[in-house]
Amino acid sequence: MPLETNVVWSDRCLLHEPSAEIWVGVRTEATEVPARAQAIREALVAEGARVVDATPHTDDALLRVHDSALVEYLRGAWSEWEEAGLPTDPGQDRVVPYVFAHAALMPTGQARVPVAVWARPGYFAYDTMTLVGPGTWEAARAAADVALTAVDHVLAGAATAYACTRPPGHHVCRSVYGGSCYLNNAAIAAAAFADSGARVGVLDVDAHHGNGTQEVFYERSDVLTGSVHVDPGAGWFPHFLGFADEDRAGANRNVPVAPGTEDDGWLTAVELLTTWLRDVDALVVALGVDAAAGDPESPLRVTTEGYRSAGRLVGALGRPTVVVQEGGYDLSRIGELVLAFLQGVEESRR
Repeated sequence: MPLETNVVWSDRCLLHEPSAEIWVGVRTEATEVPARAQAIREALVAEGARVVDATPHTDDALLRVHDSALVEYLRGAWSEWEEAGLPTDPGQDRVVPYVFAHAALMPTGQARVPVAVWARPGYFAYDTMTLVGPGTWEAARAAADVALTAVDHVLAGAATAYACTRPPGHHVCRSVYGGSCYLNNAAIAAAAFADSGARVGVLDVDAHHGNGTQEVFYERSDVLTGSVHVDPGAGWFPHFLGFADEDRAGANRNVPVAPGTEDDGWLTAVELLTTWLRDVDALVVALGVDAAAGDPESPLRVTTEGYRSAGRLVGALGRPTVVVQEGGYDLSRIGELVLAFLQGVEESRR
């Protein structure tokens, strides 16, 4: 049967070209590239999916999740960098921090936004791998519109909508960005659902902890956040958090799994979270497919059938659902993995 779930899309999401990542001080090849979204779209269209264009939304939706200072910084980060001549001297063609506003530096607990353009990224970013270039803001802003348009479709009566977003977003906190993410699309979608009066659940199945989404909603009781991910205690990003004891009075649940975990262990964790989220009114799934066996960014070994089974668990909840794309870096398989998950959701609802 053809895929019934609408695929929300914007060509502007392709404008972000990270060029590289700076990892342990070394410039390495970028993995979060436009071809990711294109491969997903092609696979879904081949199965009969209907692609719908994202519609513009106001910044109000972003500001329910992010500080205005972060939004305004990202909006102008590249133009500031370019106007300062940094692509020529010293020859850095992307915005990248070199010094960070670490909390331990500040006895008052309040850092000041640096005057120097080359120092400013370290106030708003928490890593060196999340580079900003000439199309980054446009792509990130479009990705937020894609997620919000998917919410619009579900609020209008669709059972499920899929937001084919990139760059991803679940590592972005309220006031800082990182993890190859710039705006937290899943959190923006969840906040939009909450504005409609719904009690919302966020299920993050990306291979890496959804630390940004956890932080954004950590003090809220109307949005439950759950994440299954490779154990940061085994040395995996985001390293500093994502542990099982970060329970936020029962409104946040982290289920770390060991490197090498296969379908059975991973699906047990997913089922634990879907059972926990059974009473929400609406669901946002942060769909990373980098837990798949062979993905270059993760040590997990989930199969295509594992993703289909996870989709069935989500569909069985019977809740209005927006699926927002996060990670997944094996270009040869990313499309089939996303397709399998969405097919699983639909199979449980027939």
